[in-house]
Amino acid sequence: MENNDANAVFYRYAPFIQDFIYKNNWAALRGVQLAAAKVLFDTDHNLLITSSTASGKTEAAFFPILSQLWENPPQSVGVLYIAPLKSLINDQFYRMEELLDLSGIPVTHWHGDVAASHKNKLMNKPEGILQITPESLESMLMNRSNDIVRLFSDLRYIVIDEIHILTGTDRGNQIICQLCRLGRLIGHHPRRIGLSATVGDLSIAVRWLGGGSGRETDAPVVKEDKNRWRLAMEHFYIQNDEQNQTPSAMTTVPETEDGSVAPPPKHAMLDAGFEYMYDCVQHKKSLIFSNSREETEYITATMRQIAEHRGDPDIFLIHHGNLSAAIREEAETKMKDEEVQAVTCATVTLELGIDIGRLERVVQSGAPYTVSSLLQRLGRSGRRGAPPEMMMIFREENPTPETPLPQLIPWELIRGIAMVQLYIEDHFIEPPSTKKMPFSLLFQQTLSILASSGELEPKRLAERILALPPFENTDKEDYRELLLSMIKNDFVEMTDERTLIVGLKGEKLTNNFRFYAVFKDQDVDYSVRCESDEIGTITSPPPVGDRFALAGHVWEVTELDLARKLVYVRQVKGKMEVSWPGDYGEVNTAILKKMREVLCGTKEYPYLKPNAKQRLDVARRIAKNAGLGEHSLVSLGGMTWCLFPWLGTRSFRTLRKYITKHAKEYKITSLEFEGCYYMTFKMDDSVSDYALIRGLNALIKKEGIDRISLVGNTELPVFEKYDPFIPGELLRRAYAADKLRTDEIERRMPEILAEYEE
Repeated sequence: MENNDANAVFYRYAPFIQDFIYKNNWAALRGVQLAAAKVLFDTDHNLLITSSTASGKTEAAFFPILSQLWENPPQSVGVLYIAPLKSLINDQFYRMEELLDLSGIPVTHWHGDVAASHKNKLMNKPEGILQITPESLESMLMNRSNDIVRLFSDLRYIVIDEIHILTGTDRGNQIICQLCRLGRLIGHHPRRIGLSATVGDLSIAVRWLGGGSGRETDAPVVKEDKNRWRLAMEHFYIQNDEQNQTPSAMTTVPETEDGSVAPPPKHAMLDAGFEYMYDCVQHKKSLIFSNSREETEYITATMRQIAEHRGDPDIFLIHHGNLSAAIREEAETKMKDEEVQAVTCATVTLELGIDIGRLERVVQSGAPYTVSSLLQRLGRSGRRGAPPEMMMIFREENPTPETPLPQLIPWELIRGIAMVQLYIEDHFIEPPSTKKMPFSLLFQQTLSILASSGELEPKRLAERILALPPFENTDKEDYRELLLSMIKNDFVEMTDERTLIVGLKGEKLTNNFRFYAVFKDQDVDYSVRCESDEIGTITSPPPVGDRFALAGHVWEVTELDLARKLVYVRQVKGKMEVSWPGDYGEVNTAILKKMREVLCGTKEYPYLKPNAKQRLDVARRIAKNAGLGEHSLVSLGGMTWCLFPWLGTRSFRTLRKYITKHAKEYKITSLEFEGCYYMTFKMDDSVSDYALIRGLNALIKKEGIDRISLVGNTELPVFEKYDPFIPGELLRRAYAADKLRTDEIERRMPEILAEYEE
């Protein structure tokens, strides 16, 4: 430790931490650890720690915290660690086990998979560190409100992990509500520490983290070593010839008469993209990321199918939110074991900071929706000194001569290139979102606070609720309208004494463990079991004898226990597609702008493999011939037009609604769209493209865009979990405020008009 600052920090750490550093042969403390120690030792401020994956953020936070707890032991739980995933809690518990053994400071993890005996131990003797999910904390505040002071009276620190996926979301805002409620009960607001590898706008994250705490929040920016990546992209067309095309939704490997497995038929082989993906991870400890559970299931089954065809061992594991804890934990354990050769196919559930050891490569199927997600996934590999390594593989249908112009562009490949370039050139990461009207969370917190309080006068309830930071923009009249609706529909009841209590329908909600979560649980009600093994959950049960895919295998239903919501199955050979309901990610306008630059430019990208380079070259020729570099509105022939606005999801949605609103006056019909890339419509010959763009510009300049007018009076935009219980008028206003965006359109439309006037 040559640096004076490093020496000073090192000797402020508790002796057992100094021993830990020596034992693990650390040559020096990292910049993030020095910066965090300065804030935590020398101030009483909150702290936001942002640095790259595997940079030592957890140690940066916990070395000073553990030192202070060791010097002055708290008389209750001293640290509350909140993580968005159970697996993160389990992982951090084991990561810190050696250090905590040295400290004598106990750690308790608390979530739905933890045994009651483990929790009771903490209830009997509250001490040390409590690791918990937001849902379990909600349950504790509701059902154990009388124990809160005893459990947390001397709480010093609250650590929130992976805040980039929480900031501005209902789940993240739920945590801020919980912390404010907790502070009110124990009479003080403990210091908050937020951890993340990817925060796009520090000021927004700082404001969110410190909301309601009454403390300043520091976010030191630490200069990091320049990152080196090993990155490549390759592209494949999905094979269309019969030999390589799966003949049906399921390919079954037949059995011979004696019951043994027959050699796989030729049609079991899949397209070149999947073969290439298999080769990329062969003999390498890897993760294969997909953007959905459906694709993760399909890729897992396909990798296993290829392994069987080649005579290779099945080393493929799977990890997503609908699988049983046992299956997820098996994947996590085998990925950590350096002696085990394994490949895990995963969704966002393995994107976050679980330490899975010496991972050699990440494969991404397609492109993620955000730069933040790309960086998180890339950061899964390259730990312990090696550079992060990612292969992005793109597959698309081979276009036919009849394929229309906009569908000839490989949008996902272009998006992948754009995201990489945005980060390399501008260090861009999406800023955290904010919600102005989180009515679904408002509904849930109203019931939660009433359930924990027993009863409250309407005025006191409103004061308590509207004082919570996520509801700072909620008008009193809006809350009054929501409360009246909740009373009318029996979620809340008004007593003869004019106080409010939870109503009968409210009790039905709050008495179910699913109430604690503010994210949609997608009605996943049926547990799937094979003999004594729990496989996972599905939305609806197929009839006995039918088959479905889960955990990368195909299962045949052998028995249904509808009363207990159990589906008993046996495993069979084959592969099937599977579908879950769900929302797709939002894309930032900065990505769309860069996509246009990629598509219409000439720059070459060294990470493109031959097929991907050729596909980009073809797309660029198509774009040049269509004039996409000069014009955003192009003719597709006859009365059909295609608009490429190069706007992100929210602005694109707003512009689409605005054009629909004025469709009649410009004789527009049949408006269709693809993601946020383009919209097509038919326009009468009597209206020119210039007249349309000029007219829309004049309207916007004169009147602006009234977002609420774009939402139909009968529209019920249900997005969040409790939206079905919110009055329609409030939902429409929330949709206009939080799902529509006008400022980017007001800047973009004059640019499109200028294309005609140059």
